[in-house]
Amino acid sequence: MSARSCVLAALLQFALTSAACADLVDIGHGRKMYLECRGAGSPTVILVGGTRASAGDWDIVNKPGPTVFRAIAGLTRVCVYDRPGTPVGEKPSRSSPIPQPVSAGDAVADLHALVTHAKVPGPFVLAGHSFGGLIVRLYAGTYPNDVVGLVLVDALTEGLQDAQTPEQWKIQRKLMEGDMTESLKIYPDIERTDGEKSFEQMRKTSSLRAMPLIVLSADKPWGPQVPGMIAAGMLAKDTPHDAGYITDAAQNVAQAKLAQLAPGAKHVTKTDSGHEIHKEQPQLVIDAIREVVDAVRKGCLRPAC
Repeated sequence: MSARSCVLAALLQFALTSAACADLVDIGHGRKMYLECRGAGSPTVILVGGTRASAGDWDIVNKPGPTVFRAIAGLTRVCVYDRPGTPVGEKPSRSSPIPQPVSAGDAVADLHALVTHAKVPGPFVLAGHSFGGLIVRLYAGTYPNDVVGLVLVDALTEGLQDAQTPEQWKIQRKLMEGDMTESLKIYPDIERTDGEKSFEQMRKTSSLRAMPLIVLSADKPWGPQVPGMIAAGMLAKDTPHDAGYITDAAQNVAQAKLAQLAPGAKHVTKTDSGHEIHKEQPQLVIDAIREVVDAVRKGCLRPAC
């Protein structure tokens, strides 16, 4: 089924029925991107995963219960997609490979091309996890007339760098990037991200306009885990034992700043979760998206109205 056919099929459904479609969408320049959409209704929710997270990342949970993708499909139209270099299990991304590393700006350009060529109906509520959170913020700043609500799921932000000294940030960057040697041997086109370039792009983007915004922040500290990870060989031996505590402190400051981006934004700090809130506590993410969608439908500029 073509992307256009997918959209037409969705428009023929009743408000809460599921019109599922998945397709490789031609976005021009000889490239295709994988897109999957379900449900019907407005606004359209687009789920944007973290680094190396494919569309299926939003359809996984670590406990019995609904996944974010399937639950939101019962509420409104919802779409997920593969960025280039995001593995699907043991297989490569379904989207055409591109040179790596990429910035958030590159990802924004790709997402805009994808929704344009696939004719995904707006307006959009964007939900982004980790690096995906940076992407959706930059998208909202770049295309302010297209985005009417945001949900940030333990989002990566330039505030993480701002809250650390240059020396601390060097260590942080190393921890975030990890050792990609073996991964690159297996999958040379795997996604790698340029965090610093992405942060500069974010800093140069216009302020977020007023819209419903919910920030979900992980509350399980990383600090106590680092010494054990070093001992187990999961982190380099030269990693400072207090690196996790420094990250936790900086992340708390950065997440609080995210909640100041829009008037009346809601900040959920008691999540009983690590970084992957959408898998560990999917109902929190489902509820946040539902609250933002409801606010948009009521014409409100804040989650609770």
